[in-house]
Amino acid sequence: MLLRGGAFSACNAAADVSGKCRFPGVIRLPRPESLHVASVATGEPMSKPQEPSCHPSLADRLRLGSLNEDGLSYKEKFIVRCYEVGINKTATVETIANLLQEVGCNHAQYVGFSTDGFATTLSMRKYHLIWVTARMHIEIYKYPAWSDVVEIETWCQSEGRIGTRRDWILKDYSTGEVIGRATSKWVMMNQDTRRLQKVTDEVRDEYLVYCPKSLRTLVIEFLGCSNTPALYKANLEHTYDMDLYTFPEENNASLKKIAKLDDPADHSKVGLVPRRADLDMNQHVNNVTYIGWVLESMPQEIIDSHELQTITLDYRRECQQDDVVDSLTSSEPAIGDMVSGHRTNGTPVAAARDENDRLQFLHLLRLSNDGSEINRGRTEWRKKPAKR
Repeated sequence: MLLRGGAFSACNAAADVSGKCRFPGVIRLPRPESLHVASVATGEPMSKPQEPSCHPSLADRLRLGSLNEDGLSYKEKFIVRCYEVGINKTATVETIANLLQEVGCNHAQYVGFSTDGFATTLSMRKYHLIWVTARMHIEIYKYPAWSDVVEIETWCQSEGRIGTRRDWILKDYSTGEVIGRATSKWVMMNQDTRRLQKVTDEVRDEYLVYCPKSLRTLVIEFLGCSNTPALYKANLEHTYDMDLYTFPEENNASLKKIAKLDDPADHSKVGLVPRRADLDMNQHVNNVTYIGWVLESMPQEIIDSHELQTITLDYRRECQQDDVVDSLTSSEPAIGDMVSGHRTNGTPVAAARDENDRLQFLHLLRLSNDGSEINRGRTEWRKKPAKR
């Protein structure tokens, strides 16, 4: 349940709360002249680059990432490796989720947060507090292929009194096209009692210095993509600037409640066991592993004809190395016309389909021994594009 590096956490003694960039000497790829991406004022003055407060490590010098000019978000570029692509010859959703995790952790490390695996603040360590994931929502409009360069921008914001959130925007670096977006919600837990706890003012003051004080907006020169929501669509022959939040639409998919999946489910994969490689540095099953478990119970005919566009996971309990997990999947109640599918036993079952031939499914991961919920999920699938 724990994501390495935490949601954002806050600074330790190595960070300069005055806003100094800890590692400014980062190697950068040259930007295409046609690409224009800039942060929009959030009502706060833009800070000028300052002298380094300490010597960057070799990893920091080689990493293709840095803070934005205002110091309130972080961008990093990644090259898609051959071992990160799947049967579609494009990056898998697990690859995307791992990159989101990586850029979030690098952001926390870049501004000087602790590297103990929890990215905690001084106050959090004092009171034995850690961040845990409550919800993760990812939308992918175009999957990058092997050797594509992806640029990811991320930032954190306060989420009421009980937690925080981290958002991401993913772009094709060569074109500037928005190819995905994601958001996550985090809550604070006492590491000893395993009970949730409100975020204290002491902790909030430590990490909010690196967070926008109002909802983050971006100006993005965007090449339209047919898979994006209507808000993002554009004529492919033109580019334009638009102001947007990561998820500006009212009642957007990231906010939808996920109903509990009824049993028996249409499809199931039982007896899943965490591998040693699935454990993170905190000895818990890593968040990305849950995505793979959810997909294990998807019917093969859907995997063959469709690709994942949206996934939402609500995390309800931690999963340990010795746990045995069942993955359940059923089509979500109709959102439009119905298309024929089949149950695992061969009997017909209807899969929900909208006017664009997108399918929606509900998912449940539970402990095999007592049925306790690990997480609930929802996925949306679109028809696969022509082969690249």
